[in-house]
Order: sequence, then C-alpha cells, then structure tokens
Amino acid sequence: TKTLSYEQLYKEVNKTANGLRSLGLGKGDAIGIFMPMTPEIVIALLAIAKMGGIILPLFSGYGAGAIVSRMNDADAKALFACDGSFRRGKPVEMKSIADEAAEQIPTLKHMIVLKRTNQEIKMKSERDIWWDELIDKQSDVSETEKTNAEDPLMIIYTSGTTGKPKGALHTHCGFPIKAAQDMAFGTDVHQEDVIYWMTDMGWMMGPWLVFGSLILGATMFLYDGAPDFPTPNRLWELAEKHKINQMGVSPTLIRSLIPQGEEHFKKHNLSSLKCFASTGEPWNPDPWMWLFEKVGNKKIPIINYSGGTEISGGIVMGNPLMPLKPCAFSAPCPGMNADVVNEDGKPLRDSVGELVIKSPWIGMTRGFWKDKQRYLDTYWSRWDNVWVHGDFAAIDKDGLWYILGRSDDTIKIAGKRLGPAEVESILVKHKDIVEAAAIGVP
Repeated sequence: TKTLSYEQLYKEVNKTANGLRSLGLGKGDAIGIFMPMTPEIVIALLAIAKMGGIILPLFSGYGAGAIVSRMNDADAKALFACDGSFRRGKPVEMKSIADEAAEQIPTLKHMIVLKRTNQEIKMKSERDIWWDELIDKQSDVSETEKTNAEDPLMIIYTSGTTGKPKGALHTHCGFPIKAAQDMAFGTDVHQEDVIYWMTDMGWMMGPWLVFGSLILGATMFLYDGAPDFPTPNRLWELAEKHKINQMGVSPTLIRSLIPQGEEHFKKHNLSSLKCFASTGEPWNPDPWMWLFEKVGNKKIPIINYSGGTEISGGIVMGNPLMPLKPCAFSAPCPGMNADVVNEDGKPLRDSVGELVIKSPWIGMTRGFWKDKQRYLDTYWSRWDNVWVHGDFAAIDKDGLWYILGRSDDTIKIAGKRLGPAEVESILVKHKDIVEAAAIGVP
C-alpha cells in the first residue's frame, strides 16, 4: 500500500510537469496514458493538465491497434507507458504493445516508461526514457500553465456503434467541475471521505474519480488488481482495511460474486460504507436486491448513475436524500434539463421513450475531435436544439427514472418495442444463470 498526501501529490505533479517541459512538450500537445491504476497514473494525468497539454487516457488492456487509432487521431506527441502490470497475481507485459503502437504513430517523439513489474523490456534510444530518470531529478516547483476555461483539457475516446472511435473533447472548466458536482450531490462525498470506483483510467470514470475527489478535498482509492483475487472476499477486505466510504461497483461484478456465497462479505466490518454506486450498464432486479439486502443490510443506498463520456458524468442519478427503488434513478443530476419523450418529441410518463437533454450543461463535450459533422449527426439531428442521448428511458408515476438500454438496440415485435435489458433481467433471475445477453434476429 502506498499513500500520498495532497502536498506529496502536488510536488510529484510539479516534477512530472517539469519533466514533460524538459522534453519540449507544452500547451496544446496531446499526451497518451497507457498504464495500470497506480499512483503514477494520477500524477501523469494531472501533470499533463498542469503544463497545458491534452490528456489522452487509454484503456490499459488495449492492443496496439486501438492505441494507434486514438493517438494518430489526436496527433499525440508523447506516451506514458509501463513495463507491465499484474493480473490475478501474475505480471503481464505491456511495453511491447506500446512499442508496436509507437512504430505506427508518426507524431510520437517520446515515451516515458514506469517500472512496475521489473520485467525485462526493450528501450528505444532517443525515444524512450524511464520515469525515474526523467522525473526524480526535476524541481518540485512548477508554474501552472495559464489556460482559458474553454481550452482543451482531455480527449476521451469511446467506441462508436460503427466506424472509428469517437474522441469526446472536454475543457478545463467542463469535465472536472461536472465530476465534482455529481460526486458531491450524488454520492455525498466530503473532505474526510475515501471514495473508490472500480475503473480503469481509459474509462471516463477514471478521470472522473481523480478530478472529482481532488476538487472536493477527499481521498481517492486506487486498486490495481482483480476484485475477487486472491479470494472472493477481496473487495470487502479492501473496504474494511481502508475504511472506504463510497464504493463504485458494476452489476456484472455483483452477479459474479453472488454464486460465491454470503460468507465472504459477512466476515468483514463494512460499517465505513455510506453508499454503493454503479454506472456503465443497467441493473437487473435480483443482483440489485442482493447487494442492497444481503451486503448492505437494507441500510446502504445504491446510487445508480447514468450518463456518458460525452456528458462528463451523469444525466440521471440517485442520491441519499431522495426515495429509491430497485434499479431506478431518483432524478436528473443537478443542472441537467433531462426528459423522456415519444417519437414526436413530446414528454412521456409511465411509458418507454427516448432520453433527451433540452439545455446545455457544465461538462458538455465540445464535440468529437476533428469530426464535427459526426457529432452533430449523433446527438443533434433528430430535433432542433435537443440532445438525443441514444438511451431508452422511463419515468414512473412516482417520478423515478429508469434507463432501459440503448435505443439503437431496441427489438420491435408486432409494433411493440422491447429493450434487451428487459429480456436479460428475466433470464438472470434463474439461479443457474450469472450472465445473459439478448439480441434480435430478423
């Protein structure tokens, strides 16, 4: 376990920003991050922002092709990489993937490599430099680059239904503020709290965790490993040992833990937990009830959270003050003028419709990087000045919200629309089924 105070983090970020500047990197330069969830990944992300660069987070499990497409699209000049990471206790080499990608990125001039697993790797002279050799010698005083609120901060790539990945562009006064706002109002994070979200930095919840927790003065918890290794109680062990207050999980994880039995969480003191939270996929009722009733003893709320990379966080969210139902969301996030509408764009209640946003919000993406028309076609082409998110949703008679899956995944039978998540929820009710996927076959 490694712990960094705010002062220590500040100094390490300053040193890293100085290291980047010593390589000739500066404001407006895109820099990729291809690393596991270690303290250094947070330092790298903040250092890029401090020296005015554009953060380009990459999923640590990517192959070379995925890295190439994203780095080339952003004209990236540098990459933070790592010798390897640990998966279920075994070292997994990463540097060769970064090397293969680098050979196909003409703009890439520098690769900063962190020693994590101490595996034997190849270093290319004049391009590659070890993290400690570049950064340890730097001064821990560094000037923060002056930026405008609308200057680019980060490009987060998200896979499209078809075609190349979409690069959602975020600004300095957008993504960080939205992350902190949702974290404060949804998960009730305060300065004394420890928040952990099971995520990779390549998913928007990674930067969300970093920016949100630091703006609120809280403590973020990182874990580089599997949540059920070496034993199925690993997640609950972390919660007890590190006194985690807010824990972000996924329905898939909970479904995988249910067959392991209840003894694994019962052996741990989970009294520090104030709430569970979840995003990224719809819940099924049975796993939700298991987490709420069995693990949480009907006392720990499950804060459901749904939005997207382009949103910088959530459109709808639960919170500790408002009523909750299984799998539901209490309301739109503060600042989100969301609605559910029918095929004519008219508000709809107690029935399934299209999730839309009718006003701008803090954190709104400024478009897809170098692809304005695709951005307009994706979100703005159906109704004038209305953001169509691409999710089916519903608002019940009590005012609670439900996300029912992607509207482009909808199955239409005899004039009736059916979301795959509805079918999947029925299937996973069976005691022998952990995961289910439903597709429509013409």
